[in-house]
Amino acid sequence: MTVPGRELPEGRYGAPKARRSRRTALVLTVCGVLAGGFVAYLGYVNLGSAPIEAERAGFSGEPGNRMRMTFDVTRQTPDRPAVCVVRVRGADGQESGRKEVYVPPGGRSTRLTTVVRGTSEPVTADVFGCSYQVPVYLSTSQPPTG
Repeated sequence: MTVPGRELPEGRYGAPKARRSRRTALVLTVCGVLAGGFVAYLGYVNLGSAPIEAERAGFSGEPGNRMRMTFDVTRQTPDRPAVCVVRVRGADGQESGRKEVYVPPGGRSTRLTTVVRGTSEPVTADVFGCSYQVPVYLSTSQPPTG
């Protein structure tokens, strides 16, 4: 028994939709897993442990708006030279001095000491960051020019 008005007229609404096949569901699942794996890999590469890290070991003020700073550098590739940027801050918290420090090839962990001059009396010092991209003017392997 058919209820009048419940049947769709042929040709008016197109062919009935086919259900998704198992193959389509499998392909979409595999694509989702691959995309998730790719995002996880990018997160690991960009947010994982840094290849070079530095930590302040101590600092002390010196006359003439200068501060002596000691810091430890830990590298994954100790046979490569590196550069670290250290800075001092004044009482207002603003950076008042900055210096690039050459880190020669050596052990996995290296302790360095440097003196940074500030434009005002510094009250603290810290390591801004480190990199393996050593500028030519800091490299000791380049012969002096001019």
